[in-house]
Amino acid sequence: MRIHYFLSIFPILLVLTFQDTTFAQSLDSVPSSAIAPTAPQNIAPTLKEEVKDDFVKVPGQETSVSQLSDVQPHEVKDDLVKVPGQETSVSQLSDVQPQEVKDDLVKVPGQETSVSQASDVQPQQVKDDFVKVQGQETSVSQASDVQPQEVKDDFVKLQGQVTSVSQLSDVQPTDWAFQALQSLVERYGCISGYPDGTYRGNRAMTRYEFAAGLNACLQRVNELIGASAVDKITQEDLAVLQRLQEEFAAELATLRGRVDTLEARTAELEANRFSTTTVLGGEAIFALATATGGDPPGDQSNNQPVFNNLVRVGTVSSFSGLDRLRIGLVSGNSANRGYAGTVEKPGFGDMALLSSQTDTNNRIALDLLEYRFPAFNNRVVFTARPVGFSLSNVLTANSPYFDTGRGAISRFGEASPLFKIGSLDAGAGADWLVTDWLRLQVAYGTRNSSDPNQGISGSDHSTLGVQFLIKPSGNTLAGLTYINAYSANGSLDTFTGSLNADTSGGLEKPIQVNALGASFQWRINRQVTLGAWGGVTMGNFLNSNAYANTTTYAASVGISDPFGREGDLLAFIIGQPPKLVAGRDLPNGTDRNTSLHFETFYRWGVSDNIFVTPGFFVITAPEHNADNNTIFMGVLRTTFLF
Repeated sequence: MRIHYFLSIFPILLVLTFQDTTFAQSLDSVPSSAIAPTAPQNIAPTLKEEVKDDFVKVPGQETSVSQLSDVQPHEVKDDLVKVPGQETSVSQLSDVQPQEVKDDLVKVPGQETSVSQASDVQPQQVKDDFVKVQGQETSVSQASDVQPQEVKDDFVKLQGQVTSVSQLSDVQPTDWAFQALQSLVERYGCISGYPDGTYRGNRAMTRYEFAAGLNACLQRVNELIGASAVDKITQEDLAVLQRLQEEFAAELATLRGRVDTLEARTAELEANRFSTTTVLGGEAIFALATATGGDPPGDQSNNQPVFNNLVRVGTVSSFSGLDRLRIGLVSGNSANRGYAGTVEKPGFGDMALLSSQTDTNNRIALDLLEYRFPAFNNRVVFTARPVGFSLSNVLTANSPYFDTGRGAISRFGEASPLFKIGSLDAGAGADWLVTDWLRLQVAYGTRNSSDPNQGISGSDHSTLGVQFLIKPSGNTLAGLTYINAYSANGSLDTFTGSLNADTSGGLEKPIQVNALGASFQWRINRQVTLGAWGGVTMGNFLNSNAYANTTTYAASVGISDPFGREGDLLAFIIGQPPKLVAGRDLPNGTDRNTSLHFETFYRWGVSDNIFVTPGFFVITAPEHNADNNTIFMGVLRTTFLF
């Protein structure tokens, strides 16, 4: 008899999860590069990148420490609605979406077809030098739905209010203009400065810097005139302003011209947005791959170089500023499961699957449909996903390489295979920010959920996952995971290890699976990040005494910006793909030997939107069989974010 108790206990788990009505105080807003899980924030309908397979990895879930903090060796730059398909909180649903990749599959065995999240429209970076004035900015960085501009030139970025120009220690008070400006500042409070009372560096003000300050005072006086406060302005001050305007006319004209240009560019960006509440973006991946070795496994008939593509386009919409609706389309052409092969055309097996493999025969398919919203004082994010669901959409995969376009080149190297159990297609979950250092995540999904003969309560494949995501310190992140799954045919369907492990010894009978997993990331310094994950599955067949247990693990080292190039990543991964280590009454027995996976890749950031990644991986004793020959695979992957 099939046992489907997941759905019945799922509401109980949620009730227990939300019993504690005393929530910790809301966390201060922090960048997406902060390792601590953050409280949800408004998600203006701008989106950067949610990294990973459900849009390159997770809306609403950090899939790597880089999304959680600068602990990420692969410094994902928020150009896609990316994160192993999961946002850890609505704060990630905010301007900066963590990375999301993973397992929003158009369920073709072993092939991912998730849709990268729409990349954000990057506003023009402001490189002009002008003074930020109290109460207003001379730049247009405050334009709504446009990312605040970064003032990068030599004009002064001022933060603290200065009560007297004499406090600006690097300005030389030797000129009459200084004395005049000093008087204006003290009367009208129209210039701000750094907290230490200085401009940038110990140097005199340039004429352009002075003009920026003068422009601020002119604006302040105009405000007073507009507010009918003319009596506060003396005729002497007006005369001084007239003289200063004449002397610095050229500099003021240049400054105002730059501001006008920025305003025009911002207006153009706003006009070209998809809509006021929806952002359109995507990702295109070109992959040139080759392979050799095997025979067995395979017979050398499918080891020719191939050139494949994966294109993902999606929209992200917000209706309240805190929720998020995501729709994704996908197209790809990795025929016959690539080098992995099929039953009719045997290949190297699932261990040879690439992370970017998808086959829709270049037809467009709906790959992602998801809605997320916060509740309970914005401490909990609920997710409903009727298309393209996997556990990693809610449970943080906690891997620095869980990114189809910019992470690991192999399917196994992305993250723990446990998050792929069940090859699901629909599900829901909740992510609760319990404290600054702890999150509780719960997810439940099924296969064939739209079939009225099975539905969500009688599905032949269903999976429940629960995870504690723990931040022991500012540069570490750990995950503890429990998974309970049911499979009518005995298969795990992770498509990452041996066929024997994935089919539980080939018994093809209903099985109940309990799995335990752990993951860990540690950023040793600004460049080096260590990562590790491991898991064990314990499957018990329901109609017999047979059982099947598997293990898997991996360790990694990531080096960010190894040659001083921001955005580059050099990574090394070594691990054991899922292996059937123990069992009873199994037709195919257990795996006899141990296969190891060795992978390295270098991600070269050509720009913020283009990444070229050469890499290769080696699989010893494929299928955990020492009689099989070693497999060698090389990939040159180019990723375009838009």
